[in-house]
Amino acid sequence: MTLLSVNHLSVQIAGRPLVSDVSFDIQQGEWLAIIGQSGSGKSVTASAIGHLLAPNLTASGEALYMGENLLEFSAKKMRRLRGTSISYVFQDYQGSFTPFHTIGRHFDEFLKTHFRLPKRERRNRAERALESVGLKAEMYGRYPFQLSGGQLQRSSIALALLAKPDLLIVDEPTAALDSISAFKVLRLLADLQQETGCAMLFITHDLRHVRKHADQIIVMKQGAIVEQGDKESVLDRPQHPYTQSLIAASPSLSEASDLLRGGGSVCHYCN
Repeated sequence: MTLLSVNHLSVQIAGRPLVSDVSFDIQQGEWLAIIGQSGSGKSVTASAIGHLLAPNLTASGEALYMGENLLEFSAKKMRRLRGTSISYVFQDYQGSFTPFHTIGRHFDEFLKTHFRLPKRERRNRAERALESVGLKAEMYGRYPFQLSGGQLQRSSIALALLAKPDLLIVDEPTAALDSISAFKVLRLLADLQQETGCAMLFITHDLRHVRKHADQIIVMKQGAIVEQGDKESVLDRPQHPYTQSLIAASPSLSEASDLLRGGGSVCHYCN
């Protein structure tokens, strides 16, 4: 069943196109990856879906969710949907947390905004969410600066999944992490997707992660889709010269795994 249908999406700034005539569907439970170099329009496309564009950008077209065009939603209606039915995990995971509030305070404010729950139940839900991403419940009382980069990214994933969304939009979630942490976070996302059944719109330039996890792939260049299809078709039999160049420039997943094994020791998250 189609969860989100994007039709002829375009984004402009002062009349100049940033994204042009982008169309794709995401099925329930599917992992759809958007790949391309920096500036190809990947993040702008994802931001347009959730009304997260800068004020000087304008979007047109359709992003149909449950039969309704998200681009026509009021800001208030979109805020109710964003974080509950559609959630985001951003590259700048540190920006998801105010440094003067504990991790638990962020979770509590989210739950108070979207649900009518007593204080004890809110804390219980937050602690269970942290534990679901491999963190100890004690992280609830810590401040963002007391967590490592990997722990903060895991916390942001737990926060994004707190309301069990239908669609998780993940924008370069491992760009600021070391290789080992990146593979752990991607494995975590894959496990959580299997557990929750949510669909994933995954934005990245790293084809190793795409080959390991994606079902469908969209290739973008200069704001337009140049190729799309299932993972095997796009990565093993690319048709567009741009896709071919991306694949030629990317180390294989097997090479990345060999590096992470570090002289023979097996990395659980690479297998």
